[in-house]
Amino acid sequence: MCTDSLHVCTVVQVPYLPSSKDQTVNVMKLLEGRSGRLADLGSGDGRLVFAASAAGFQSTGFEINSILVAYARSKACWTGVPSSQAVFVKKDFWKTDLSSYNNVTAFLAPGVMEVLGEKLLKELSDDALVIACRFPFPNWPQQSFAGFGLDQTFAYDISTVRSYLRSEAKTAVQ
Repeated sequence: MCTDSLHVCTVVQVPYLPSSKDQTVNVMKLLEGRSGRLADLGSGDGRLVFAASAAGFQSTGFEINSILVAYARSKACWTGVPSSQAVFVKKDFWKTDLSSYNNVTAFLAPGVMEVLGEKLLKELSDDALVIACRFPFPNWPQQSFAGFGLDQTFAYDISTVRSYLRSEAKTAVQ
């Protein structure tokens, strides 16, 4: 668990809810044309990690539920997915430096998105793409989106988000 009360609450507020097939397809649409390393925050049973690894990403699923981590690892073994393409770690992503990833996916509760946004802005490089499933980041300009309703996904270019937030801060000061 995280040491400060805000992060303890975030862990409690995010129940396991698997991505639907449509949501997974929508994430992959938003990742088209990209490559590199992908972190799936709260990876659950690993379905987004498996889809991303099949598309050529070096994918890491971060999950604190040991049963879901064991399931995803077993499925990777059964299906022959190499660990060079898909890794599942029982690790709290709040305590993990994500700076080595240029693609991040998250299907978390709306109450944690603002705090997650602060973490990602501190750690990710300008060329990073962040994809949020179902719940968008408040105050972040979307690069694009795919799907509708419960299966909607939102893509954010970190460089664009930083520029937008800087201009918003300047406007607020004036």
